[in-house]
Amino acid sequence: MIDRYLGRGTMYALIDGDTKTICVVTAEENRTLEIKNIATKAEYQRRGYGRKMVSFLEETYRGSYRFLKVGTGDSPYTVPFYEACGFHKSYVVKKFFTENYDHPIFEGGKQLIDMVYFEKNI
Repeated sequence: MIDRYLGRGTMYALIDGDTKTICVVTAEENRTLEIKNIATKAEYQRRGYGRKMVSFLEETYRGSYRFLKVGTGDSPYTVPFYEACGFHKSYVVKKFFTENYDHPIFEGGKQLIDMVYFEKNI
């Protein structure tokens, strides 16, 4: 999946001593910037690095883009993170994970089936 967007995206790394969080964003239609991938090393999770990356994106792209969106699985880890960053649920792509991956994907003990999109104004 990463190969589908990496060539047209911009990658950022939050480095604080070493790399804590990485993120890839792409420009989409209607002045929308999409977070395609954001990941924080396990040992640095829940320390605010992911939120700092989201804030950086908002500050960097404010004025150039109107919306920031992200698609994620309906996971007990990611949904609360995006909601805490001020995103609201926008729409759902049914069966995204089961139709686009050749194996089941689990997160937080839950199989990911649908892709849930979140959005916020920037």
